[in-house]
Amino acid sequence: MALTAAHGFKLVHNTPKVRKLTHGGKELLLDHPVIMGILNVTPDSFSDGGKFFNKDDALRHADEMVAAGAEIIDIGGESTRPGAAPVSEEDETARVVPVVAAVREKYPDIWISVDTSTPGVMRKACAAGCDIINDIRALRRDGALEAAAETGAPVCIMHMQGEPGHMQDNPVYQDLIGEVSEFFYERIDACLNAGIKRDNIILDPGFGFGKTLDQNYKLLGELEKFRSFDLPILAGMSRKSMIGGVTGTGTGDRLEGTVAAHLFSILKGADIIRVHDVKAHKDAVDVMMYALRYSKAKNL
Repeated sequence: MALTAAHGFKLVHNTPKVRKLTHGGKELLLDHPVIMGILNVTPDSFSDGGKFFNKDDALRHADEMVAAGAEIIDIGGESTRPGAAPVSEEDETARVVPVVAAVREKYPDIWISVDTSTPGVMRKACAAGCDIINDIRALRRDGALEAAAETGAPVCIMHMQGEPGHMQDNPVYQDLIGEVSEFFYERIDACLNAGIKRDNIILDPGFGFGKTLDQNYKLLGELEKFRSFDLPILAGMSRKSMIGGVTGTGTGDRLEGTVAAHLFSILKGADIIRVHDVKAHKDAVDVMMYALRYSKAKNL
């Protein structure tokens, strides 16, 4: 059951403007929390590396996520876990593009995102049917801004201090929220100057990317401050160390904590949640949204 603002729900970030993403004649309305399902076609991702490296396995997992309620499938061919090694453009292309093409052929209407920082992969993935470029480096690699603008696809720009290989060594901020905000201002301007439409820019504060445990939770606790940009916000905390740092659990046992963090992020203003476990999140979001329909609290 798809629950939207039309059913009488009032979210904390509800505004008169209905946000939407557009690409290739399609629209993705953001008048309800949208679930982005993670499909890692890598041998070494921190949580599910190697499980969907084969194209057939990847497509079966995409089937499961679509059936469970994912509206976006996010396909990634380069692990960005702390300490991850870079991947060549050739290897990343070979991992990602055939899966994009296969998912697009089977699901013409599903939104497909590609998790990449590589300009060549952006172009080839969009030619194969990708709708969103999800870049942890916020289009800062040489040629990435130009490539993204050429595709016309929406972009997700993420804040990260450092690079995956060393981002968790000793992240330090004088003013966490202010510094992330300044980063967004700079990258939004760069996107606009490159020709990317403002309405097609998504902001990701980068949970787990160059942040300590407490910095991650400060970011989550003040997520609503990024609503001032009047752009969609993506929250991605699935199975990350910020969950295990509180629960004391390993990556394979963080479902409950992950769901709690993502539900909280929605209440604080997230439009899109990026998750491994689609069904658990879809059920939890539906129940929360149904309950909010009857809430008397003025701030919900």
